[in-house]
Amino acid sequence: MSLYGTMRTGVSGMNAQANRLGTVAENIANSSTVGYKRASVQFSSMILPTTAGAYNSGGVETSVRYSISNQGTFSYTTSSTDLAVNGDGFFIVQGGDGVEYLTRAGSFVVQADGTLKNSAGYTLMGYEYSSTADPTIVVNGFNGLEPIDLSSAAISATASTAGWLNVNLPSNAAVGGTEKTSLVSFDSQGNSREIEFTYTKTADNVWSVTGVYAGPPATTVVPATTITFDADGQIVSPTSITTTPFTVGGADMEAIAIDISASSQLAADFSVEEGDINGNGASEVVGYEIDEYGVVSVAYDNNELVPRFRVALASVQSPDNLNPVAGNLYTQSNSSGVVVMGYAGSSGFGSILSGALEDSNVDVAEELTAMIESQRNYTANSKVFQTGSELMEVLVNLKR
Repeated sequence: MSLYGTMRTGVSGMNAQANRLGTVAENIANSSTVGYKRASVQFSSMILPTTAGAYNSGGVETSVRYSISNQGTFSYTTSSTDLAVNGDGFFIVQGGDGVEYLTRAGSFVVQADGTLKNSAGYTLMGYEYSSTADPTIVVNGFNGLEPIDLSSAAISATASTAGWLNVNLPSNAAVGGTEKTSLVSFDSQGNSREIEFTYTKTADNVWSVTGVYAGPPATTVVPATTITFDADGQIVSPTSITTTPFTVGGADMEAIAIDISASSQLAADFSVEEGDINGNGASEVVGYEIDEYGVVSVAYDNNELVPRFRVALASVQSPDNLNPVAGNLYTQSNSSGVVVMGYAGSSGFGSILSGALEDSNVDVAEELTAMIESQRNYTANSKVFQTGSELMEVLVNLKR
């Protein structure tokens, strides 16, 4: 039986080297694939029990290992929607079947429907952005995720609802003296509407302010409001004023809460320390920006950035044990551990690079070396099989 065992061992060695050549071929073919992770074959001996006077040759077993945790280098591009993760974490993408996958391939392009898809056709997932708080994340699942959709960002107009206007009123002004300034606000259709504020000194440490939209038609939006200051020239009350909503030209002017809490009355000339009102006029999209924390913002031609979504990231305890799927994707396995969700720059996740792609971590020179080794080893194993076959022929011919 030892001669048959020798031949089986040779076949085992040839199969093992063929598997290794298979991974080498795959690695070289994907050496330019964005986010591809190198595959390699690990060998382990297979020992058979040996009886007295007879040695049973074993063989070799192979298993495939993926270097998923080994980060590749970065190539920089001119597209702000090309993304790479610098550090731990995977992008979450969704296929046409509605199933979520993990990937490091971040070559995303804005589609006609506003979604971001990579070169394999999978849609980038995230959460709708909130300026007040991060959305609640389901740590061990994909619930709450939605496709990042920029389709509604074609033209934007936001009505003004809040602002601030902090001035210094001259304490040495005569009673009856006036000072004026103005702020530009926006109605519901994005038209700019200038509101003029007039301050009139009515007594020591007391001023009256009115706000008028010049029109047409002229409209008082802030009725005469008394502002009082203390002996140090700091405002006492009120700390804010609110304009009266009205309709003009078929568009609505919302009530605007204007903070005046930092206004003062000191012995200096009238000056506007700071003043602004939120909202924006009708403007078109000129691009998109994604910061290191994964916040996706729409850039308008008035230089305004409006955050819309936040890219979600995922990780597992053992990335190298994820299941690879066609399309440069990965799914959770029993050995990888559960999927943990989070954001870039927090909880151990890496940062997001915009305008960059992660290269394949394949070293072509190393793969060519492995190819030569496998070729030589395959040939050597075939010689073992050939020798065993020849010895079997000798054994059979002993009968002659």
